[in-house]
Amino acid sequence: MKRFGLRLPDMAHQALTMLSHQVLITLAAQAMRPAKGRPRFTPPALQAREKLDFALDQSIPRYWLDNDPIKTRIVDAVMYTFPEGERYFISSVRLFRDQISDDAALLAAVREFSRQEGQHGLVHLQFNQLLQDQGLPVQQMVARQRELMNQCLERWTPAFNLAYTAGCEHLTAMMAVCFFGRQQVLAQADPRVRAMLAWHAIEEMEHKAVAYDVMQKVKVPYLTRARAMLVVSALFFGYSLYAADCMLRHDGQTRRQRLQLLTKGLPWLLGRQGILAPLKQQWLDYFRPDFHPWQHPAISHYAIWRDTYEQTGDALKAGDALWQAAA
Repeated sequence: MKRFGLRLPDMAHQALTMLSHQVLITLAAQAMRPAKGRPRFTPPALQAREKLDFALDQSIPRYWLDNDPIKTRIVDAVMYTFPEGERYFISSVRLFRDQISDDAALLAAVREFSRQEGQHGLVHLQFNQLLQDQGLPVQQMVARQRELMNQCLERWTPAFNLAYTAGCEHLTAMMAVCFFGRQQVLAQADPRVRAMLAWHAIEEMEHKAVAYDVMQKVKVPYLTRARAMLVVSALFFGYSLYAADCMLRHDGQTRRQRLQLLTKGLPWLLGRQGILAPLKQQWLDYFRPDFHPWQHPAISHYAIWRDTYEQTGDALKAGDALWQAAA
């Protein structure tokens, strides 16, 4: 697709230039704070749950979130990237297997991380097929994304790819707070998609420190880590809105209608009560030199999802329990 024809280095450069001077000043001040040795919370055990059934079929509404085109397509625009994104994350971490071979615990965590990411990719492939069946050009979009991910591995250094992956993992680990910190966010979501998001968010939270721990083990410099997060954040946000616009265009929305929808959707995303508002401090904390992902605890009702799933083996019930437990 010509609309997805930007080369990755160009996209990265444009992503960095999108950041305002004020944001850079804020980040610099954040990073220059003296290290305080923040305590770390005990991470939960990593466990890849396999063969989950979310009943993803054609009865799921086109606009499964609030019957709202812009809300639905923004989330769809993030989710369609997961299968290829997960493969890239696994590849980026595996590049350093030889350098962490003396750390049995970290090697075991990497193996379980890879299993979890592999399962995420499989389930989201099913969801992508639903989007394709709705008439969206998901196969073309995924093909272009695959090209971009391969460019990452070929043109960026292994250290930067690892730092980029660690940054992505920090963002995806915040999904639990974003979607399940407040009931109202997914109150009108299709329960099957909501359950899929719950499972994915829980496992992203479980393994959120694996790529980061590998990065620390192989001594990736702080500036590489911070620069990668800037690129991740700008591309993640910008590309998601771009892909959502593409989806809406294929839904039959005119340019004027899409602009109106975007005007409506941005406050939901970025406003004071927007779904990203609770994540600001967690994002800023990443730029602290002494940061570690487990300085942030698991979401308070994490155990409710885990225990419900262990007792019932039903991911739909576990997802509903996690949502019901939200504030």
